[in-house]
Amino acid sequence: MTENGLKEHAYTEQTYSQQNNGAGFSGGPRLLADIGATHARFTLETSHGVFEAVKVFKCDEYAGIIDLLKAYLDQHQAKRIHHAAFALANPIDGDYVRMTNRAWEFSIEDVRREFGLYTLLIVNDFTALAMSLPGLQPDDLMQVGGGKSVAKSVIGVLGPGTGLGVSGLIPTSDGFVTLGSEGGHVNFAPCDEREYAILQFAWKEWPHVSTERLISGPGLELIYRALADRNQQTVKPLGAQEIMHGALQEADPLCLESIDCFCGMLGSFSANLAVTLGAFGGIYIGGGIVPLMGERFHQSAFRSRFEAKGRFSSYLAQIPTYVITTHNPAFYGVSAILSEHLRGRSGDSSLMDRIQAIQAELTPAERRVATLVLENPRTVLNEAIVEIARLADVSQPTVIRFCRSMGFTGLADFKLKFASSLTGTIPVRHSQVRRSDSTHDLSAKVIDNTVSAILSFRDQMEVHAIDQAIALLRKANKVEFYAMGNSRAVALDGQHKFFRFRIPTAIYGDAHLFSMAAELLNPGDVVIVVSNSGKLPELLKAVDSALHAGADVIAIAPHQSPLAKKATVCLAVNHTEDNATFLSMISRILQLLLIDILTVGLSVDAAHDEGSKQKELSRFSHLLISHLDS
Repeated sequence: MTENGLKEHAYTEQTYSQQNNGAGFSGGPRLLADIGATHARFTLETSHGVFEAVKVFKCDEYAGIIDLLKAYLDQHQAKRIHHAAFALANPIDGDYVRMTNRAWEFSIEDVRREFGLYTLLIVNDFTALAMSLPGLQPDDLMQVGGGKSVAKSVIGVLGPGTGLGVSGLIPTSDGFVTLGSEGGHVNFAPCDEREYAILQFAWKEWPHVSTERLISGPGLELIYRALADRNQQTVKPLGAQEIMHGALQEADPLCLESIDCFCGMLGSFSANLAVTLGAFGGIYIGGGIVPLMGERFHQSAFRSRFEAKGRFSSYLAQIPTYVITTHNPAFYGVSAILSEHLRGRSGDSSLMDRIQAIQAELTPAERRVATLVLENPRTVLNEAIVEIARLADVSQPTVIRFCRSMGFTGLADFKLKFASSLTGTIPVRHSQVRRSDSTHDLSAKVIDNTVSAILSFRDQMEVHAIDQAIALLRKANKVEFYAMGNSRAVALDGQHKFFRFRIPTAIYGDAHLFSMAAELLNPGDVVIVVSNSGKLPELLKAVDSALHAGADVIAIAPHQSPLAKKATVCLAVNHTEDNATFLSMISRILQLLLIDILTVGLSVDAAHDEGSKQKELSRFSHLLISHLDS
């Protein structure tokens, strides 16, 4: 996960198990915020689940997020804050944020630097709300109909406020992953004649009416005006809070009809979300409107409309619906997200640093485990508890006690987070670089896209083909590289590496030359052909000549390409790039990786081949390969 924003987040029970331990953060308090279009709420989290100095600001009174942050932090100048996480009522896609419901725009990285933060995470507000759900207690919720939630099932979350937020929690083997969604912008679907009349009224203002236009604070105001028009009443337009007051405190008939209609629409939309997600974990409703209705929401048409799904009524009757009644639930969500991001860290230190810092507080036996972890981290990650205990000269329960002293539930939990802190977690995704992207954003996207392709390539790699290729190269009398265009850089890299193995090696990047060279090959020679498309006629003709001469051909090309089908062995690179239009970038990196894999494989193969001749071994043994131990 990057520090510039998160679309999806893993959640584990450990995040909330620490809420009440009373221990402060070694890195100082953490700044949390829930920034909507109307109000912004800030707090300092001094220890897990302990929120202090809660302050609410009106966004209209500030020119932008930097002014807003200054207004809060000026009140806490004595506290040094290193880490922060904000929930924002806006989609988050990269470093630059343009708010939908407010004329604010900013760079996340610029804000981080402005306030000297080590970490700044900004996430969608309903992603944060979804992340808060597993940590909520029964007293934080009001159930409205339905049965019991099913453990480890999908959970849906939505909430009308200034807009209509939608998200979900998808169960995984070790917790939940949040679902990034802009589901509030689906088309509004009326369910009766009254709602159709309201839709017609809304069409006078907008050609496209999303659900958010009606199931939101501004939507409640529109419903009020539309019902007045339908009832042929002349009324003064009211704000959402005034309509709520008129219904709940004064029993005004039009205000009551407005919120009843609003609740019915919300029931239908919630049911659509439930059947779409299969949300047997329940539907949770937050936002700034429904929690204020209290018992009136219980008495509304919400639940009857939720279950009014024809053949699927019994399906929906099993799914519980809840109203989130606790104050500032987004704080719990951004706290969980920030904690998960910093897992393996204490304050601003890595997990390795934390182990070093805490050693004096451990028992002598636990210190031996800590020493093993610091000196042999990969061994600890790869070995079972029996071997870890033997290497540290402690009992197995001591290993578990060490993990719990570090704040983890056990060895498996420790290993998971320790691996993350050593290597980082990288989302497998592809993001298109936009012309409007900042240098920071485009750099991150290029790196993420390349890493994503490498991870996908790793998972799909055909190890058997690599073994075959290494075996051919191990016995090769000479190796020739054939490539054209951008692929010549890869062939040149291979020629440089294999020549240093004392293998006679040549490279040909001209169609006429490699056609002539192929005719001069003999059995025992190997040709490595590098091609982005695997379709160039000149290369295919040269391969035919090489095979006819008795040589073997290793193709670094797409699987199922004409070149792959002709070759003795194909090392498939299936990353799709339009090489006729775009300069090849990612596929070149994958081709270079294959050259490196073959190089390291040759070295390892030589070291393990005890039956080979000393002369053959000498071809490989003089080189030091950075991937190998000494």
